[in-house]
Amino acid sequence: MLDVIVIGAGVMGAAVSRELSKYNLKVMVLDKENDVSNGTTKANSAIVHAGYDAKEGTLMAKYNVLGAAMYEELSKEIGAPYKKVGSYVLAFSEEEKKHIETLYERGIKNGVPELKLIGRDEILEKEPNINKNVVGALYAGTAGITGPWEFTIKLLENAALNGTEVLVDAEVINIEKSESGYKVILKDGREFETKIVINAAGVYADKINDMVSKEHFDIHPRIGEYYVLDKVQGKLVNSVLFQCPTEMGKGVLVTRTVHGNIMVGPTAEDVEDRDYVGTTTHGLDDIRRQAAKTIENINYRDSIRNFTGIRAESSTGDFIIGEASDAKGFYNIAGTKSPGLSSAPAIGVDVANMIVEKLGATKKEVFKQNKPQIHFIELSPEEKAEVIKKDPRYGRIICRCESITEGEIVDVIHRMVGAKTVDGVKKRCRPGTGRCQGGFCGPRVQEILARELGKELNEIVLDKKGAYILTNETKISK
Repeated sequence: MLDVIVIGAGVMGAAVSRELSKYNLKVMVLDKENDVSNGTTKANSAIVHAGYDAKEGTLMAKYNVLGAAMYEELSKEIGAPYKKVGSYVLAFSEEEKKHIETLYERGIKNGVPELKLIGRDEILEKEPNINKNVVGALYAGTAGITGPWEFTIKLLENAALNGTEVLVDAEVINIEKSESGYKVILKDGREFETKIVINAAGVYADKINDMVSKEHFDIHPRIGEYYVLDKVQGKLVNSVLFQCPTEMGKGVLVTRTVHGNIMVGPTAEDVEDRDYVGTTTHGLDDIRRQAAKTIENINYRDSIRNFTGIRAESSTGDFIIGEASDAKGFYNIAGTKSPGLSSAPAIGVDVANMIVEKLGATKKEVFKQNKPQIHFIELSPEEKAEVIKKDPRYGRIICRCESITEGEIVDVIHRMVGAKTVDGVKKRCRPGTGRCQGGFCGPRVQEILARELGKELNEIVLDKKGAYILTNETKISK
């Protein structure tokens, strides 16, 4: 009998699971994909928003401000990347200038620190590549950038280290009320009894909710396409640059990433298919057109990747957090579109506290911290020599673009909640994220995975189930 089952291994499920792992509870995390952080968490703007955009009095506003304040310390604690770089909402007309004044007033009501309105000269001094037609900006000093999948994986790694069981390839098809709580039934026939269920299923959260509760809400998937530019464009901006938001979202932004690239996007388009993440010519053209308002001289010839993220737009217009009134012991974390990533740490704490109080759980005497992860490229020459002396695999570069070593790849395969796919390795230590996008290192990563997992080469997939790289030999020598 489990105490808690968390459905969904994105950033929300990861945040609440890590908090619950501090207590004497039996916790299991389930995800339908073959790796954690494979949905909305995998593909987004990677921004920790300050909290001025959400309407005052909403859960979005509350959790955004609280979550942003937690990011720096929490990221250090679990070993995830984070940089506090600040953000600007740019105004290019007097009408937009009035709008950023409204955002400033809303931010003050929301309790956002380090907010100020600045003029044209100051913004151009801070960000000299901005379109010279800018007339002013709202500066938010508490905004930051993170690695969303790395942050999520580190949260789950920490939870697993402290006793949480994480199951992938575990699609929930039904939940039944039982005498002691709930029976969670998987597609493959496995069944688990639990006292508490937490629904953190992203774009499928309404489907999971409807298995248990009559308090219905709808989740509408909305996609956004992006450009990722090579690091040679990395000095284009120093922070996060927003345009004035619209009803469809925060608009096309230009931002540096936590690893030194530049990201431009997203578009905003409502779709029916909850798994659709294709890119389109018209979408990418639209990004270039809109982004020119912010910076005219973006060189898209340095684009190394396009991708599409999908976010969960709720019919309620706000986050849906807490216990369903007609299904005791069933908790929703739903509708967590932007600023969901920013809000996740605070939501995790609050929902975990609700459950701890309900179950009367006690805190563990010992809470283990993640084992440090070596990032070879960040070491000094002396540190590199010492690491190679202990393990020669750190002396073999596999990814030349990002200087990722065999030692790093082997490490992330065997860590808690370790990599089992080529993209799983990519999410954890970044081979394949450079200019060649895995053209050179991909086959070597595949070989290392097969060797370390004791599998055949053709059993290793790129990412999702069925995404095979090799199928069979084209020629068999006699």
